[in-house]
Order: sequence, then structure tokens, then C-alpha cells
Amino acid sequence: MTLRDDAVADVAGAPAAPATPPARSSRSLRTRWLGAQPIGGLFALPYLVFVLAIFAFPLGFAVYIAFHDYFFTAPGAVVERPFVGFDNFITVLTDPRVLGAFRNTLIFLVINVPLTAVLSLVLAAALNTGIRWAAAYRVAFYVPYLTASVSLVGVWMLLFSGNGLINTILGPLAPDPSWLVNSGLAMPMIAFYVTWKQLGFYILLYLAALQNVPKELYESAETDGAGAFARFWNVTVPGVRSATTLVLILSIITGANLFTEPYLLTNGGGPDGASTTPVLLIYQLGIQQQNPDTAAAIGMILVILVGMLSLLANRATRER
Repeated sequence: MTLRDDAVADVAGAPAAPATPPARSSRSLRTRWLGAQPIGGLFALPYLVFVLAIFAFPLGFAVYIAFHDYFFTAPGAVVERPFVGFDNFITVLTDPRVLGAFRNTLIFLVINVPLTAVLSLVLAAALNTGIRWAAAYRVAFYVPYLTASVSLVGVWMLLFSGNGLINTILGPLAPDPSWLVNSGLAMPMIAFYVTWKQLGFYILLYLAALQNVPKELYESAETDGAGAFARFWNVTVPGVRSATTLVLILSIITGANLFTEPYLLTNGGGPDGASTTPVLLIYQLGIQQQNPDTAAAIGMILVILVGMLSLLANRATRER
């Protein structure tokens, strides 16, 4: 018998390798899809249904409306809603009212987003140093965020109306027309109002982030001779970078969704559309004027722009 025959005989006589049990294969597949603890998916199922019903389905339906000649009809009525491609988007992008609304939002974001990030970080850093009455200050900053916008708008109008407290104090220096009916000041005033109202929430975000900044870094910087501003700039700011990203993104989303503030403060976007926002315009076109297709097109453009701005904010604050 040759050496080749011996090798063939050895292979033939060797025991066959055990096959992978089917149960183990199915178990790994189930783990891949459901995780190691499938019961967690069961607990998350109600929220998944909520997201699909409240966010995913309306978004998908809005995309459908934006690309069709869509209009409201009586319940049960069957009508044709033809596909129109990008006609609704062309109509929107050539409408001066829509372009003005996006310009107003840009003015708001330029004022609100940096002001919110800077003020909330500075105030959170001050509260984190253990100043006296820190708990009282935290409550004072957070109360406007919890208070209903309707109540706070009443206070704001009492302060900045034509005969309000601020104009009474300023006297002849008060602007004419007044703050909320001045086309050049209406949107900045809304930006300041939203900054003041939302500030407490962002302060809490920064306070939570500051708890994760090691105290040893401040002690080392102080030992090296760093002053208060140097410690803030070189230790605090890098230490809360992830919180800054969150603050910027949330501020952008808040500014893009402005509705209540211009609706109440400036009587629906006045004067002459100087404080109209895209969301307010969506309401006016889609609900009041019965043009849901153009309103949906505005919404799609707004979603895309917010996503792009959020991506830029994330890249700008990413650690390098």
C-alpha cells in the first residue's frame, strides 16, 4: 500500500466533525435581532409604536403630500391627487413670504444659538463653583422654562409694549415704533425672549456635564498659575464639549420650530411678516388657507435645513 493510500485510509477512518447544532444557530440569529435580553425589546415596544405613529408616519405622509396636488376633502370622498414632482417646491422657493420666513429664522438663530450656549455655560460654571444661594438661583433660572408660554408672553408684552415698563424707563430713548411692532426689532426681541425662557434647561444640561470634569484638572491648572478665565477656557470648555453639541443642536431645533412666540408676541408674524417663521407659515398655508401641499413642501425644506445645521454644529464641536 502506498503512502497516498495510507493517507486516504486515515481520512476515511477519522471521525466526522460534529455539525453545528441547529438550536445554537437559531439562538445566535435570535440574539442578533433581539439582543441578549429580548424582554428589553418588549418594554421598548410601546415607545417604538409611539415613534412610528407620531413621528414616522406623519413624516412619510408629509413627503407624499409634498409631491402631489393634495387638498382636503370631505370624509369618504374619493378624488384624484396627481403626482406633481417638484412643482410644490418650486412654488415655495419662489414665494417671497417663504424666503422671508427662512430669513427671519436665520436672524433668530444667529442671535439665539450663540447667546444660549454662552450664557448657559457661564452661568452653569458660576453655579458649579459653590456660590451662595446657588439652589435659589437654579430655581430662578428654571422657573421660566416650566412656566406656560402664554403666561410669560403676557409679562413680556407688559414690559415691551408701547406703554410698557421699559419704554416708560427709557422715555425719549424708547424706539418708535415700539419693540414688538418694529420690523427691525421684532425678531431679535423674540430671540431674546426664547433665550430667557429656555436658559434654565440648558444650564441644567451644563451643570450635569460639569460634574464629570475632574477637579484635579482645575487644581493642576491653578498650580501652574492659570487664572479664572484660563481655567474656564482650557478646562471647562473642553470638558463639556459633548454638552455643547447637544445645546447647539437643541437650540437649532427650537429656533426652527418657532410658532407660539411669534403667534402671540407679534400677533401672528407681524409687523408685515417681519417675525413670520416657517412653522407659522405652514400653519397659515396648510390650515387657514387649505394648501397642505405647499405647506408640506416647506416642512420638507425645513427638515433638510435643520439636519444640515445640526450636522455642522456636531462637526464644529467634535473633538480633534
